[in-house]
Amino acid sequence: MRLVGLTGGIASGKSTVSSLFKSAGVPVVDADIVARNVVKKGTGGWKKIVKAFGNDILLENGEIDRSRLGQIVFSDPVKRKLLNSLLAPNVSFGIFWEVLKLWVNGCTVIVVDIPLLFETKMDRWTDPVIVVWVDPKTQIERLMSRDGCSEEQARNRIDAQLALDWKKSEADIVVDNSGSLDDTKEQFQEVLKQVSGPLTWKERMMSRDGLLSIVMCTTAGVLLAQKNLL
Repeated sequence: MRLVGLTGGIASGKSTVSSLFKSAGVPVVDADIVARNVVKKGTGGWKKIVKAFGNDILLENGEIDRSRLGQIVFSDPVKRKLLNSLLAPNVSFGIFWEVLKLWVNGCTVIVVDIPLLFETKMDRWTDPVIVVWVDPKTQIERLMSRDGCSEEQARNRIDAQLALDWKKSEADIVVDNSGSLDDTKEQFQEVLKQVSGPLTWKERMMSRDGLLSIVMCTTAGVLLAQKNLL
């Protein structure tokens, strides 16, 4: 099995590349979707957040006001670190569970879309790592346009994350999303060829069929050895 890491920065266009993978038929585990599920009303993650941040971050229906919570943690590094530490176990387990289900179904290439791939050290489990990069000026402009925020607010939100240039330096594959959508799609076709190539022997052994082959061969070997001993 090939576990491909996909990450980037806020307003870098990571979601666009993630959607391109889905359109190409490559299964994607989206950490943002997992994170939303683990903080639904009544869940363990929900209880942790309410206990740490109080009822003020709840909507009238009892669900977490993600916008309000985002404002709090983006303006306070300590609270942001607290939130990440509270949810990290739940999100990690959720991602593992989604990957496991795809593995059981025989998927050999799985993309894990994780904004905090490097921050959570999950890059150690993925190979290759794809970083969606965008130049700083374009990133700020897109964030301001998308969220209707001021330039100062956009810069603060960008600065709250690991530098995108650093992530770029750590990547195995970089998608430059500074240009047009057509430019990104053209780069994506090359990326798709890379991640869809033949599996290495190690990746084959990690796949469902590879593991079954090992079990079958081991079982056959044991049975043959027992027969020879009789």
